[in-house]
Amino acid sequence: MTVAAIVLAASPESALADADGMPSARRIADVAWSGGAVPIVLVAADPDGTVAAAMAGSPVTLAEPARGEQGPAGQMVQGVRVATAEIHETDAAILWPAGFTWVGPETITSLIEAHGIHAGRLIRPTFGGVRGWPVLLPVDHLGALAAVGADRMPDDILADLVKSGVQEVALELGDPGTAHDRSVPRSELPPYQGPIEPVGHAHEWGAMAADAVDEGPLEGPALAPYGQAAEEDTDDPG
Repeated sequence: MTVAAIVLAASPESALADADGMPSARRIADVAWSGGAVPIVLVAADPDGTVAAAMAGSPVTLAEPARGEQGPAGQMVQGVRVATAEIHETDAAILWPAGFTWVGPETITSLIEAHGIHAGRLIRPTFGGVRGWPVLLPVDHLGALAAVGADRMPDDILADLVKSGVQEVALELGDPGTAHDRSVPRSELPPYQGPIEPVGHAHEWGAMAADAVDEGPLEGPALAPYGQAAEEDTDDPG
C-alpha cells in the first residue's frame, strides 16, 4: 500500500510562508515523511527558484502547477498524476493545502492505516467534530476529482466528490492542526485531544520523529528538478 502526499501551494509565498522558523512546505514535507507518506509532491509555481532552494534536500518532488483555469481541483489532479508517474503503485493520495502547517505525523500515519481498513473511501480527519485537512483520496476517484468544476474551492471539492458517490469516512483524530491553519500561531492551538496511537493496529510511538520536524530535514529522496516529473506522460494515473 503506497500513499502519496500532495502539498498544494496556491503561490510561492504560500509555500515559503513561515511556520515556526521553517518554510511551510518544508515543514509539511518533513511531517508527511515522518508519517509514512511516499512519494511527496509539492505543487507550486517557482518562477525564481526560491521554492526549490527552500526544499533542497527534503523528500519532495516539485511539480509545476496545472493551468490556472483548471482551478484548485486541477492542481490536486496534477499532484496525483505526478505522484503516480513517480511510483506507479500509488493507490491513494493525501491532499494537503499548504496553509495547514501544524498537522502532526501521527495523523498522517492514522490516515494511511485507516485507508487499509476503509479501502476506496475518502478519509477526512476531524477535530472536535470539525472536518479538517489533509484528506486521503484513493486514486480510483481521480476521474471524479477531475470532473469537479474549476470554480470550486477545496471544501466544496470534497462536498462535490461525496455528492458524486464517493463514500466519506470522518475520523476524530484530535489533532488541532487539522482544523486550524497557520493563521493560528502554533503556541495558541487547542491541546491535542486524539488517540496516543494511530487509528488501526497497535504501534509504538517515540518522540524522535516528531522532534525531528523542528530540528531539521529528515533524510529522504533528493529534490527532483523543477517540472521534470510533470513533463512525463502522466495521463494514466495507474
